[in-house]
Amino acid sequence: MALIVQKYGGSSVADAEKIKNVARRIIRTREADNQVVVVVSAMGDTTDDLIKLSYQVNEFPNKRELDVLVSTGELVASTLLTMALHGMGFPAISLSGAQAGIKTDAAYSKARITNIDPARIIRELEKGNIVIVAGFQGITEDMDITTLGRGGSDTTAVALAASMKAKICERYTDVDGIYTTDPRLLPEAKKLTEISYEEMLEMVTYGFKAINPRAVELGELFSVPILVASSFNDNPGTLIHKEVSMEIRNKVRGIAHDFDVAKITVVGVPDHPGIAAGIFVPLAEAGISVDTIVQNASIKNITDLTFTVAKSQLAGAMAVVEPIANSIGAQKCVGDPKLGKISIIGTGMQNAPGYAARMFDTLSKEGINIQLITTSEIRITCIIEEARVKDAVRALHRAFELDKDN
Repeated sequence: MALIVQKYGGSSVADAEKIKNVARRIIRTREADNQVVVVVSAMGDTTDDLIKLSYQVNEFPNKRELDVLVSTGELVASTLLTMALHGMGFPAISLSGAQAGIKTDAAYSKARITNIDPARIIRELEKGNIVIVAGFQGITEDMDITTLGRGGSDTTAVALAASMKAKICERYTDVDGIYTTDPRLLPEAKKLTEISYEEMLEMVTYGFKAINPRAVELGELFSVPILVASSFNDNPGTLIHKEVSMEIRNKVRGIAHDFDVAKITVVGVPDHPGIAAGIFVPLAEAGISVDTIVQNASIKNITDLTFTVAKSQLAGAMAVVEPIANSIGAQKCVGDPKLGKISIIGTGMQNAPGYAARMFDTLSKEGINIQLITTSEIRITCIIEEARVKDAVRALHRAFELDKDN
């Protein structure tokens, strides 16, 4: 008897009928002679509604109490799903993150899993129960409830699958797989039958909202195959795993995009040791995440330093950097919130020339100016005007023939 971990997103359990639909899917898996552990997200927009409510009663809600509040959304979904299974004649039990043995650090709203003790889950499976676990949450050594951040239920599911050596982790949502690019932006996008952990991690890190990056990292670390599929149909999904087929295929696997990019340029920076640290250490201490960093070649010991942040963090970053720029004698500090990011991704690009040239040529022919470039072994990313991101996606999708079967 195989152990399968399934995860259902908020759209899959948004109302009573959808919860019953999920229950029937779980039953089919159980009747195929499998043990089943299910992780659920909160129903629909419950988490957002709870956060909004918290700010209505207190402009600055305590982080510990906020985590306790938002964790209730998953508890509601897990208990309702368990009740639905009972109504269909199947034994099931719901467990909170704490009852499921999920231990975390104390970083409220963005906690990290430190350990999982699945003993209670194993006991319930041995009794014949389907186990429904509230995702997105855990508990500290001091027995305080924590949450794992946006998309944390994905992390819960893959972490449980890893700790229990499950056959597979199946992630069900309202899309039926991983596409070459966002099909809502480009209907011609093709669904992939499989993709490597490495490619998937690059795609979700650079704007593809298919699955939580931490879940992909855990899947790769513990070799947990992850199936991404829809809970609303039986179409084949996309398998994220290590051994992707070696058959000849397009070396570019997908195009990721992100509209949430702002740029800060510190102009006329004195070029000597310690300047970069003097800028980026305070940004880190302020909790501001920096992405692309470019420093121009020094002329007469003067250079320009440019980096990107999320648009929501632009004002905070400027507040940190402007006083530093003044103190080091930089000429000025300039912010630009109207940028986006476009990336081509594929492990096949590592040892094949010409991909950067084709990308840059394609953007040039579309009249799209590249402001910054960053790369990894399997990714090339360009920072461009936000207004041209959609045009860039379409042009690059055609240029790399991703509308054809991969």
